[in-house]
Amino acid sequence: MDAKTENAITDSPTFADSWNEPQKSALSQAELDKLTDDLIAALKTVYDPEIPVDIYELGLIYTVDVSDDKDVVIDMTLTAPGCPVAGEMPGWVEGAVMKVEGIKSAHVNLVFDPPWDQSRMSDEAKLALNMF
Repeated sequence: MDAKTENAITDSPTFADSWNEPQKSALSQAELDKLTDDLIAALKTVYDPEIPVDIYELGLIYTVDVSDDKDVVIDMTLTAPGCPVAGEMPGWVEGAVMKVEGIKSAHVNLVFDPPWDQSRMSDEAKLALNMF
């Protein structure tokens, strides 16, 4: 797991307090680790229809906040603000996340700051797109 991956999945005590100093999670480290793995796997099932790489490896996922109650809020972007699936993509991501066992709710925010660029892509995505 690279630094971008480790930073993409985060745990916060509550959504309202997510900008405050983090508090200790009520979830055990083992639960957090499994939940992180399961969320990453779920995100990897969603593909940008114009690019044959999943949204996680493309670097479109900026943050994933998980409350102690297992409510999930995701900030993500698109490869371009005018992406034709901009209206549908958040629903696809929410649907994938809701398949993870124990998740109570999922909400996706589309953000465009910072703008996406190819440097956010994983080596796996670059290899799949012959960008080396």
